[in-house]
Amino acid sequence: MAGRAAVGFGKRLAGGDRAEIDAQLQHRAAEQLFSVLGELKGGAMKLGQALSVMEAAIPDEYAEPYREALTKLQAQAPPLPAKAVHRVLDQQLGTQWRDRFASFDDTPTASASIGQVHRAVWSDGRDVAVKVQYPGADEALRADLKTLSRFANMFAAAMPGTDIKPVLAELTERTEEELDYRIEADNQRRFAKEYDGDPQFVIPRMVASSPKVVVSEWMTARPLSAIISSGTVEERNSAGALLAQFHFSAPSRVGLLHCDPHPGNFMLLDDGRLGVIDFGACAPMPDGLPTVLGRMVRLSKDERYEELTQLLRDNNFVLPGKTVTHDEIDDYLRPFTDPIKTDSFHFTRTWMQRAVGSAADFNSAQFRTARALNLPPEYLMIFRVLLGSVGICAQLDAEAPYMRILSESLPGFDED
Repeated sequence: MAGRAAVGFGKRLAGGDRAEIDAQLQHRAAEQLFSVLGELKGGAMKLGQALSVMEAAIPDEYAEPYREALTKLQAQAPPLPAKAVHRVLDQQLGTQWRDRFASFDDTPTASASIGQVHRAVWSDGRDVAVKVQYPGADEALRADLKTLSRFANMFAAAMPGTDIKPVLAELTERTEEELDYRIEADNQRRFAKEYDGDPQFVIPRMVASSPKVVVSEWMTARPLSAIISSGTVEERNSAGALLAQFHFSAPSRVGLLHCDPHPGNFMLLDDGRLGVIDFGACAPMPDGLPTVLGRMVRLSKDERYEELTQLLRDNNFVLPGKTVTHDEIDDYLRPFTDPIKTDSFHFTRTWMQRAVGSAADFNSAQFRTARALNLPPEYLMIFRVLLGSVGICAQLDAEAPYMRILSESLPGFDED
């Protein structure tokens, strides 16, 4: 039955209208992809958050099936009952954990992919956020990753030119780190120390930590999701500029890349500073962002295509034996190079859709070229974060001095 259905679908593709075929392919891809994701437990919301930053890039004519699925993926999980929360706190902070708090609100203020957050007051009077991991979240996430591995071919088809196995290996490594809240606490301590007293960024200090519970200072601010929906022009522009600056400069300052770029993890304080939370997913960058990335962007900006093509080949961005044109490489780097063609750049959803290009068009040259262009595993998180940052700027409809930010913060950009 499945074979006959596939043959019938193939015949429709062979003789059908191109627009109708593209729409069918998009709906089919959305149904297949999200039917798999719908089986996931703890990983579903996390993957939905990761995908949501690219919502601005989905062409309007194809958007509906994807946006509906993303909305379902991001729906908050039912809150953990108070008794279950108390059991986790007993295990992680000791049976006398109540003595460490002046007060503790049993009703969570937020739920995330693997845990929920409670507001409390520490024994010294500080307002704190207490993140409690769901019991069994570790087993559920590991099961999710096995599910994803079983459907590697489907994801490879959606990401042509990318070796999906190293991608899943990188995702697994980052996920395993997120399951140990002590790693998150150590990451946050490093960021908080570096940005202590910074005039542009705020990182809450860590108060206490254990494998399944972290306690940090509470930060009162408006999340970027609220700025996207109701912020002023000035707030949108400021948030976009600060977000770009943070992602480009933090690896050099801290030696870590914050790898969870979605609007809920960034906040705008009343004094204009950008607050950053959730450091569970961080990639080590002891030398900052790779200088190769800065050189790629600079060579593309200066239209030095022969040098750029060789640089891409030398660093495995072009698959062996494949050829790409200068225009195709331009399209590949467009989300990062368009914003530096002028001193100030206006990020919009329309631009984002154009910059991502015709990747959703299965008949396009860009789709075919993607089979020649490769994303090396060591650049997976970097591209995901930087592209996610650009996607949030497009959702913000922000205008920002991207050229200045990039030239000051991206290693390799100013090297000849």
